[in-house]
Amino acid sequence: MKIVVIGAGAWGKNIIRNLEELGALSGIVEGNNERLNAYAKEHPDLALYADWQAALASGCDAVAIATPTPTHHEIALAAVAAGKDVFVEKPMTHSSADARELAAAAEAAGRILMVGHLLLYQPAIAWIKDYVEAGELGELFSIRHERLNLGRARSAENVIWDIGVHDMAVMLYLTGEAPQRVRGTGHRMLGLSVEDEMHVHLEFAGGIRGNIHTSWLWPETQRRTVLRGTRGMLVYDEVAQAVTHHRKWIDADLTNRDEGSEVVHRGDGQPLRLELAHFIDCVTDRSRPRSDGDSAVAVIETLERINAAVAESSRY
Repeated sequence: MKIVVIGAGAWGKNIIRNLEELGALSGIVEGNNERLNAYAKEHPDLALYADWQAALASGCDAVAIATPTPTHHEIALAAVAAGKDVFVEKPMTHSSADARELAAAAEAAGRILMVGHLLLYQPAIAWIKDYVEAGELGELFSIRHERLNLGRARSAENVIWDIGVHDMAVMLYLTGEAPQRVRGTGHRMLGLSVEDEMHVHLEFAGGIRGNIHTSWLWPETQRRTVLRGTRGMLVYDEVAQAVTHHRKWIDADLTNRDEGSEVVHRGDGQPLRLELAHFIDCVTDRSRPRSDGDSAVAVIETLERINAAVAESSRY
């Protein structure tokens, strides 16, 4: 397996390290000469490129794209046209129109297209889905995601597109459907042209309600998912990598029930390794990734609906 990583910046370097350890790294594309020269010293046997067009002309099997989001569409489309399988970091594109075009192009060309929705590759998430579908919480009422910290603020995209995209992907994965209704509010505390904190409310056809709270300006790091049902509540603490089942609920006669709590699953600290190994397996087996192009399109479409809802709420 020969995979070229396009973009060796803050996140790209993590992809490079993991692909190297998986034995699949064949080249690096980086426009920053200083950074490229450093990689030349560290990896004398690797193919190094100053531009991605040269990399696509090489004999690599696939590319992993970790460049700024506005460049994803052009590079990924060109890679598909060049006969390469594609792993592209989240968000897949900056618009649903571009996302649909890219997904359709990959499908028509018979190429694997996988998007880096990292949280889907935490073993805890797949475990939670199976646990809920087995009826361990009874009827599911709601799913809430919290992703809060003193983060790296951006000026080009709001906080939901930056860090909330992970939770949006998980929300759609756990419910198995797009929301019927989307509402949201945002706050621009840092004086930027984009929201640095957002509250999102989603309503699904099956009756489940979803909530997402994201912020770059928060005193503590909180990354957790809370699911509530008729027979208890589940809390996935992403920081502690623990899933706790709180066997607490309120009966139909409004009687409070509390049968205690226990940690029912421990997560894994290396989702990126698992994610990239999944991509390699999909390329080898020609199988559809968990975070394929179609699922990424659904995420982008929902993010656009959130932006529209937040813009609407700001008018009042």
